[in-house]
Amino acid sequence: MSGGVPTRSRSARRVFRGPRPEAVPVLVARACAVVGLLDVAAGVFPRFRHSRMHTLAEVLPGSFGPFAAALSLSAGMLLLLLAHGLRRGKRRAWRAAVALLPAGAVAQFTYRHSIVGMIISLALLAPLLRHRDQFAALPDPRSRWRALANFVLMGAGSLVLGLVIVSVHPNRMVGDPSLADRITHVLYGLFGFEGPVNYQGNTSWTVAFSLGALGLITAVTTIYLAFRPEHPAARLTEADEAHLRALLEKHGRRDSLGHFALRRDKAVVFSPSGKAAVTYRVVSGVMLASGDPIGDVEAWPGAIEHFMDVAKAHSWTPAVMGCSETGGEVWTRETGLDALELGDEAVVDVADFSLTGRAMRNVRQMVKRIERAGYETRVRRVRDLGDAELERIRQAAEDWRGTDTERGFSMALGRIGDPSDGDCLIATAHKADEEPGAYGDLKAILHFVPWGSDGASLDLMRRDRSADPGMNELLIVAALEAAPKFGITRVSLNFAMFRSALARGEKIGAGPVLRAWRGLLVFLSRWFQIESLYKFNAKFRPRWEPRFVVYRASADLPRIGFAAMQAEGFVDLALALPRFLRRRKHAPRACPHTQALAEHDARAA
Repeated sequence: MSGGVPTRSRSARRVFRGPRPEAVPVLVARACAVVGLLDVAAGVFPRFRHSRMHTLAEVLPGSFGPFAAALSLSAGMLLLLLAHGLRRGKRRAWRAAVALLPAGAVAQFTYRHSIVGMIISLALLAPLLRHRDQFAALPDPRSRWRALANFVLMGAGSLVLGLVIVSVHPNRMVGDPSLADRITHVLYGLFGFEGPVNYQGNTSWTVAFSLGALGLITAVTTIYLAFRPEHPAARLTEADEAHLRALLEKHGRRDSLGHFALRRDKAVVFSPSGKAAVTYRVVSGVMLASGDPIGDVEAWPGAIEHFMDVAKAHSWTPAVMGCSETGGEVWTRETGLDALELGDEAVVDVADFSLTGRAMRNVRQMVKRIERAGYETRVRRVRDLGDAELERIRQAAEDWRGTDTERGFSMALGRIGDPSDGDCLIATAHKADEEPGAYGDLKAILHFVPWGSDGASLDLMRRDRSADPGMNELLIVAALEAAPKFGITRVSLNFAMFRSALARGEKIGAGPVLRAWRGLLVFLSRWFQIESLYKFNAKFRPRWEPRFVVYRASADLPRIGFAAMQAEGFVDLALALPRFLRRRKHAPRACPHTQALAEHDARAA
C-alpha cells in the first residue's frame, strides 16, 4: 500500500550483515600484529633474543644487521600500526605492508644471508598479493587532530618501552641510577642524546640505537599525519540541499527530525530513483545516520542499500541514531542490523495542551510569576524578522551557548536565521531593564524547525544567565499558545534518553536491577542532563514516541556511543590540538540573498 512500510519477498530482499572484515584481512592483520609483537620483544628483552625463541625472532622482518634491536623495534611498531588498517581492509595499509615486507626480505638476505628470514617475509607477502581485492577500503575522513593523537599514544608507548629497555640490563648498568635518572635517560635517548645512565661494553650502543629508533618512529609518523593532505568529510552541496528540501516538502510530515537532515556538515546518499535519501556524518570510523530516511517510504530501501554500500566501500561501521519505530523496522529488515530503544521524544499535541488543571500547576505558577516580573514573549517566523533583529538574536544565541563547541547533531540544525530557513519559528522573551544589556531587552531564545506543514521541532534553547529562572518554560508555553496562528498542530520537544527506565525505576514495585539502572542514569545526569531533560519534558504532559539506535553488533555499541558523543559535541578531541594543526573550519555557504547584499555593499563602497 502506498505510504506504508515497504515490503519485499525474501528472495528479492538484499540482506546486509554490515561491512564485517573478511577472513583473510583478519588473519593477515593478526599475523602482522604477532610478528610486530615478537619484533618488539626481540628488540626490548635481551633474554628473549638469547632464548630458544631467538631462532625464530631473529629471522622476522626487521631483526637483521648490526642494529638488530633498533630495527626490530622499528619494524615491530610499524607492523602493529598497520595491523588495524589491514583488519579493516584499508588499501593504504595494504600498500604500506606490501612495501615493508619485501624490504625486510631483501635486508634479510643482504645483511644476514638468511634464506629463512626472506621466506618468512615473502610468506606474509603472499596472501596480501593473492587477496588484494579484499583490501580495497577507501580512506576515512581525516583531520589534523590524528597527528596529536598519534604523538600522545606513540610518545607514551615509546616512554614505557624505553624505560623497559633502559632497565632490562641490570648486570651491565654502572651504579644504581634512580627512576628519575632512567626516565631522563629515556627522554634524552628519544631525541638522540646521551643520558645520565651508563653501561658496560656495547650495551650503551644497543640502548641508544633502540631509544633513537623509538623517537624516530614517533616523529616520522606524527609529521606524516600532520602534513599529509586532508581528506575532509563530504558536505551538502547546494544541489543536495535543494533536493532534500524538495523531498521534505512532500514527505517531511512523517519524521519530526527530518529538517535536521539539512545540516550542512552532513553528507547524503540518495536512492536510485532519487525519491529517498539518508544523511550521515563519519566520526571515528562510524558512518552515523540520524533519524529516518528522507522522502517516500517506498524508496527507503534503495537509499539504505546505497548507504550500506558506501559503508562497505570504506569499511565504516554503520549506525543510525534516533530513528522512529517505523524507521527501525525498515533498517533492521533491509540490512540485518539490530535495533535498541534509546529513549523517547516528547511530542505535545497543541489541541490538547492547556495550563489548567492540577498537573500543570507548577508550570502555570512559574509562567504567571515571570509575566508579573515584566517579561513579554514574541513568536514569529524567521522570514518575518528584520535583518538587524535577526543578527542580534544570532549573536545572543552564540554568546549564551555556555560551551566552547556547538552541541547537537541528530536533533539540531546548527544555525539560526538563514534565509533558506524562513519557515522556522523563533520565540523570544523580552524585558526592559534600567541598564540595557549587550542585546537590549532580549533575555531568551527558542528556535523551532518545521515538521512538515503543520508541526514544529524544538532546535535549541538559549537564555541570558542573568534572566530569571523559567525562561524556557515561559517560551515553550508561548510557542504552544501561538501555534494555531501558524497552522501548527503538534510540537516536538527535547529527546529524553532512557526515559522509560527513569520512569519505571521510580515507581513502587520496581526491581533491584531497574532501580540500580535508574541510579546509574541519575548519577550520569550530573554531566549529560539525562534526568533533567526527562523531568523538564514531562512538565508539559506530552505523549512519548520511542526512538532507536540501529547497530551491527553489540561489540560496536561502545564505539558507536563514543562517535555519537563526538558528533553531538560532548567530546571534541580537536580542541587539544595546536591551532596550526586544527582542521580549518569551512566558511558557511552564503545564500543568494546574503551574497547579493554583500555585492551591493561592495559596489556602494
